[in-house]
Amino acid sequence: MNPFSYSRAERADEALQAGADAAVMYLAGGTELLNWMRLGIAAPDRVVDISRLSELNRIETLDQGAMRIGALAKLNDIALHPDVARNYPVLSQAILKAASAQLRNLATIGGNLLQRTRCAYFRAEDTLSCNKRTPGSGCAARQGLNDKHAIFGWTDNCVAVQPSDPAVALAALDAAVVVRGQSGERSIPAREFHTLPVQGPERHNVLQHGELITAIELAAPAKRSAYLKVRERESYEYAIVSAAVTVELNGDRIKTARIALGSVAHRPWRLDEAERRLVGAQVGSADVAAAIDVDIGKARALTHNAHKIVLARNAALRALEECFNAQAQRS
Repeated sequence: MNPFSYSRAERADEALQAGADAAVMYLAGGTELLNWMRLGIAAPDRVVDISRLSELNRIETLDQGAMRIGALAKLNDIALHPDVARNYPVLSQAILKAASAQLRNLATIGGNLLQRTRCAYFRAEDTLSCNKRTPGSGCAARQGLNDKHAIFGWTDNCVAVQPSDPAVALAALDAAVVVRGQSGERSIPAREFHTLPVQGPERHNVLQHGELITAIELAAPAKRSAYLKVRERESYEYAIVSAAVTVELNGDRIKTARIALGSVAHRPWRLDEAERRLVGAQVGSADVAAAIDVDIGKARALTHNAHKIVLARNAALRALEECFNAQAQRS
């Protein structure tokens, strides 16, 4: 780990001013940044602690049931908040399956979205061929151990996946990530916050250096939602695949559906065509599986991960079934 200086910001404006320096990185819960520094993935000259910025840790209910969640809100506080658990169960479920209770008490929602890929070549203690780690060096996972890697959106330059569970739920909820920088504030659709390899294999998200996530904004909740995570063990583990679903029904017909898959691409992967085809489909009919199959048919397996295509299809269908079978979560 390289030597670095440490300071604590007392206000968001102070943090933004310090973050304009290219050698500065922000520290919130620290559950990711400290690992990056230990592995040599990041080597800032200065770390600015933003963990005490109370203006960024509020959880607020807005008009018509919408919510604004401060970027520094702890994961457990969000998942167990009564309005989140009642109105956005898909987000509560995703958070509770994201990490151990100890980590959830420390990690923040903004920091969770900034997770970097769990690709073993990227996180190796020895520097290996990885365009995210060393641009232009290649992608060792492309022909290497890639059983946990992407089936959508990959290129020969990068086959990594984004590991965040909450990000998948936020994509299905059509949430927005609010960020602030030297040039002002902007709102980014959660489904577009993370980048794909075609946008530059070295990139992780659309943040510009010095920008700070300030909040997550959730629109009025859907009546039914569910999160399903497939992993190698039920205790704390990263997903092989996951699915976040929100559904509105009109009797036994689907009025709207939003489906996002996790750990299948370098961003949560929305099944846009399936969502369009599901409108008007009857619950429990063959049309539901047929709609999912249209998007799943676009998946491209790597050498060792064809099983993820089957798992992704089944996860999407099971999450939909959970929504169909549940009583409406809001009247």
